[in-house]
Amino acid sequence: MGEVGRVNFDADVFLGQRIVQYRANPEKLTSEYLLYSFLSPDLQYQFRRHDSSGSTVSHIRVPDCLKFEIPLPALADQHKIAAVLSVIDAKIDCNNRINSELEAITKTLYDYWFVQFDFPDTSGKPYKSSGGKMSHNAILKRLIPEGWTNGTLNDLGQIVGGSTPSTKKTDNFTAQGTPWITPYDLSDNQSKKFITRGAQDVSDEGIKDASLKKYPAGTVLLSSRAPIGYMAIARAELTTNQGFKSFVPSNGYTSAFIYYTVKSSMKAITQYASGSTFKEVSGAVLKTVKIIRPERSVVEDFTKRVEPLFRRQDFLEQENQQLTQLRDWLLPMLMNGQVTVA
Repeated sequence: MGEVGRVNFDADVFLGQRIVQYRANPEKLTSEYLLYSFLSPDLQYQFRRHDSSGSTVSHIRVPDCLKFEIPLPALADQHKIAAVLSVIDAKIDCNNRINSELEAITKTLYDYWFVQFDFPDTSGKPYKSSGGKMSHNAILKRLIPEGWTNGTLNDLGQIVGGSTPSTKKTDNFTAQGTPWITPYDLSDNQSKKFITRGAQDVSDEGIKDASLKKYPAGTVLLSSRAPIGYMAIARAELTTNQGFKSFVPSNGYTSAFIYYTVKSSMKAITQYASGSTFKEVSGAVLKTVKIIRPERSVVEDFTKRVEPLFRRQDFLEQENQQLTQLRDWLLPMLMNGQVTVA
């Protein structure tokens, strides 16, 4: 296993390296119950205990895969346990699908307005398609709507970085401090738009140790190395490590507009990346990436259109966090019999 303990359910699958498939005996065990057993803290602990870390990747030897132990209630109870947990998972999946549709709508609207230039004109008609005046911009080397101009990502807001407090000082980190985000925290956040906190918080001592700055809610985070391109919008005040170049909105530009403008500029951003060990893009380079600067009124209208969609996405993401916590709380208690299903 490349990442020990990852579990999925699939009846028909071709197995790659480091993957083991279990087939439940239907007379004793349901597949759904087996899946949730593998997700339980007890089985995850057993996976780690049998982890025979190799020189390249962590793994579990195939013979050890036969040694894992799970509670085995009656089939009827297995069905009940799986049914309760699957209802929660179904709601999480439904929320994810709604958010995917909302994201597609918002991205399409951005492209329609700021890539195809068919934002509503004064009569409410698509600007370019309805014959709106276009002017050639010599710096961008293309036609853009009259009244718009060229700029760079630096015009969208203050581009800021982060740092890491010394890990040798244990009081630099705490369970309840200021959220401190790393690119790793965004690696599991790619299906989401917003972020509240990561795996660790920093203390006041840690903030002083690394001269960290706190960035306000609405800051747009962009991972600038290892890898480049992870993005999220801060729900609340937070700080980051040095793996980010983030945008604190200013000059009248909003988080929503910045988020999609940076995403649309990703090809140019990655082309400017450099580094022998791993690719990185600097703040100085980001400040040179060219963009189109629309008239402020168009940005304001766009923000008004997408704000309800952003709020809905944010709500559903937070609801999924609560549902996941509920499922993970119920899972071990259902497995060990502390909670029963009538």
